[in-house]
Amino acid sequence: MFRQAGSVFSFLTIVPAGNSDLQTIARHMYLFPLVGIAIGLMVGSVAYGLSFFLEPLVVGLLITGMLALITGIHHTDGLSDFADGLMVRGTKERKLQVMRDPSVGSAGIFAIILYVAGMVIAISSMKGLELFQAILIGEIIAKFSMVLLASLGPSAWEGSNSLFVQSMRDRKKLAIAAAITVASIFILRSNAGFLALGIGITLTLIILVVSRRSFGGISGDIMGATNEITRLASLLVFVSA
Repeated sequence: MFRQAGSVFSFLTIVPAGNSDLQTIARHMYLFPLVGIAIGLMVGSVAYGLSFFLEPLVVGLLITGMLALITGIHHTDGLSDFADGLMVRGTKERKLQVMRDPSVGSAGIFAIILYVAGMVIAISSMKGLELFQAILIGEIIAKFSMVLLASLGPSAWEGSNSLFVQSMRDRKKLAIAAAITVASIFILRSNAGFLALGIGITLTLIILVVSRRSFGGISGDIMGATNEITRLASLLVFVSA
């Protein structure tokens, strides 16, 4: 399992820690929440320390940049593409074409600006242990949301994303991912964490419905967008709780 988790960790981050074979990674997508724990512990620890020495807005900016850097900005790029595809008028085929276009449109730029601003504000509104828990739990929920989306949604087109969708048709894998997620929040004894999980699941289901209507299914970009949206939503829950 450690070797498999290392492969998944390499896929979701810029850190080389295992085999990069896509089929192997797709088969073990249910381990995404474990990677969320690893990322959350790393970034959360840095945020915890910085929150006692730097101004809140500076901490928010640095930690937002750190999260983007560690994940290779792949998920943020997915958010941009998802926004561009949603905003364009036309058929599903036209929307898919725009979403797959490597250039960034005005909707994508606006989505990234809102996302970054939201992250900086949310992170800068917390400090110490609360900030650490929020980042850790938010990252676990963000990774679980991708697993949930892949397990419920059809593929928008045949491609690399299809491997993940096919793999997650095994409901036992979804149960393992859910168990890791719930157990992690339970260990941390966080009521805000369970509220964030509920909101994250709700947002994932909404994204699924919207994606099926707009694109005919889900894709890697949509999974990445879901990661970003649910992460930000989780942090905002902690700020508001």
